[in-house]
Amino acid sequence: MTTTTSSDQILTIVQEILVRAPIAATFDAVLEQLGPGSETPDGQPLSMVLEPRPGGRWFRDLGGDNGHLWGHVQAIKRPTLVELTGPLFISGAAVNNVQYRLSETEGGTKIVFRHSAFGALPDELRDGMPRGWDHLLHRIQARAEARRLAH
Repeated sequence: MTTTTSSDQILTIVQEILVRAPIAATFDAVLEQLGPGSETPDGQPLSMVLEPRPGGRWFRDLGGDNGHLWGHVQAIKRPTLVELTGPLFISGAAVNNVQYRLSETEGGTKIVFRHSAFGALPDELRDGMPRGWDHLLHRIQARAEARRLAH
């Protein structure tokens, strides 16, 4: 399920996905996908680093002290919540909040993803965000389910 609302300066995306894996494995897959396992929809590595603790940085490491700060960990509650805040991939006047809320459900783990943004949101980024987040959620799902099958 995907819900998207927007105005010139406000964007809210809500997506849900069922992962057929235990909540702990799914939480680990979220952290891995946000960090060292991150990639673009076409499979190119993003070289992201996530410091999974309150105040921890989330950034793209391009090497040689180059990169882009995407945000900070606003809240983390293992294994049910990862919340990030920051500019994300927007170079401009924008504030973003991203939440991954996990809950145990029959058959596995439900992830409710929410991205709220306020500020100067370029149309080309706004238009691609639902597809990009959907890709990321499916990568988390595949990663967690593959681990479940491997054990």
